[in-house]
Amino acid sequence: MKNKDVLLEKLRESSASVLPIVTIVAILCLIWVPMENDLMLSFIIGSVFLVVGMGLFTVGSEMSMSQIGSHIGAKLTRSRNPALILSVSFLLGVAVTVSEPDLQVLAGNVPSINTTVLILVVSVGVGLFLMTGMIRILRGISLRWLLVGFYALVFLLALLSDPDFFAVAFDSGGVTTGPMTVPFIMALGIGVASIRSDARAQEDSFGLVGLCSIGPILAVLILGFIYRSAPAGSAAAGFSSYAHTVALGRSYLSAIPESLEDVGIALLPIVVFFLVFQVAALRLGRAPLLRIVVGLLMTAVGLMLFLTGVNVGFSSLGFRLGEKLADPAWRFLLIPLSMLMGWFIINAEPAVHVLNKQVEELSAGVISARAMGLSLSIAVSSAMGLSMLRALTGISLLWIVVPGYAISLGLSFLVPNTFTAIAFDSGGVASGPLTAAFMLPFATGAVSALGGNILRDAFGLVALVAMMPLITVQVMGVIYVISSRRSAVNRKVSAHASTEIIELWEV
Repeated sequence: MKNKDVLLEKLRESSASVLPIVTIVAILCLIWVPMENDLMLSFIIGSVFLVVGMGLFTVGSEMSMSQIGSHIGAKLTRSRNPALILSVSFLLGVAVTVSEPDLQVLAGNVPSINTTVLILVVSVGVGLFLMTGMIRILRGISLRWLLVGFYALVFLLALLSDPDFFAVAFDSGGVTTGPMTVPFIMALGIGVASIRSDARAQEDSFGLVGLCSIGPILAVLILGFIYRSAPAGSAAAGFSSYAHTVALGRSYLSAIPESLEDVGIALLPIVVFFLVFQVAALRLGRAPLLRIVVGLLMTAVGLMLFLTGVNVGFSSLGFRLGEKLADPAWRFLLIPLSMLMGWFIINAEPAVHVLNKQVEELSAGVISARAMGLSLSIAVSSAMGLSMLRALTGISLLWIVVPGYAISLGLSFLVPNTFTAIAFDSGGVASGPLTAAFMLPFATGAVSALGGNILRDAFGLVALVAMMPLITVQVMGVIYVISSRRSAVNRKVSAHASTEIIELWEV
């Protein structure tokens, strides 16, 4: 009964994520922008696939992925062997990232770069920086200076590398910190931090997700120096039309085996890794092992439904809607509509509410969960608006991310370290599945219709969604610092005033 309740709760959460976008698109297509009937029906079916798939995937990953990460993290902690911790962290980072659904959606939408090559390069980047994060935790290295150093290297490489790889690189950093990788990374970080006994150990476990998102950026930028891509003349994601409902049904049925094959390949590394670790070190009992196996099956089914819904129905309508809104008659709607969808996307992300409560507790109520939610909504809405502005004008992503990250890193010197760590972790929370599944194809369709460069003008949307919370969360941190100082001054004045009153009475 408990598992059933959890599943129903996750289905409600996934419905809350998908339904706002479905409602906005339905109103738009039924009242203003005409859309092909078969494409609209395919979108509705795809929405159902997404809701069920995200629900099953979330429950399954909590039953399996989170448990695997916790067990391995605990085993590594007890070993207290730095070499083992680093090598396992690298392998685990690669294995888990390969199965990240957001990354698979992004890689499938990138034209002229082989999907498998991109996934493997990004996964190696996460593995290397998960190792780096572990070294930081073990040695107590300041997160702030690591971020400054690595982002300086990122922008230096960006100036020298192929411009077509820059936006894809930053988008890769945004999509890798999703529902598959984050539970592992957090569990490993907390487990390894417990090796240290000093007061800053638990504080240093924050920021690991944000640090891991730098690895894919650097890896893809380096790929740009050695990989010769084909000209990016068209988008990888287009749209399909169907003559009748039978053709539509066959399209979904034929996509299921393809998605199942992709899921099998994606999950195989982590399953093999876990089985080897189970035999060699974990030796879990029958009950926890069975729970993990059931969770892996639910994860596989959920991911298969999610990818099928995205590839057949969701991305197709997003692409087509972007194309139609790029028409001069509707172009004025591109920016405000994308900002509206961004507002609802972030509000519907369950992980965002966890982050908001975390900041409220960290600031002792000075920054409420509601204020944090508002700041993140503004951040993601602004990111979507900037993305559509880029689609319309062709402004280079560099002109936005360089000052954006400069402000973010500058703010890190004004707020407590934990706020900086949570801010850089929050970028992965903000760039959820719908950003890659619907908003990126939407931008791709608009740029395609406008005759722009897909890789340079459409990609970068996920990067902006991941960047803007870095600023808003740390602005909340500045407010916390100012409020704390004022409270301290008021307490001092109050104590001084009460002392004077006592002295007057004594006279």
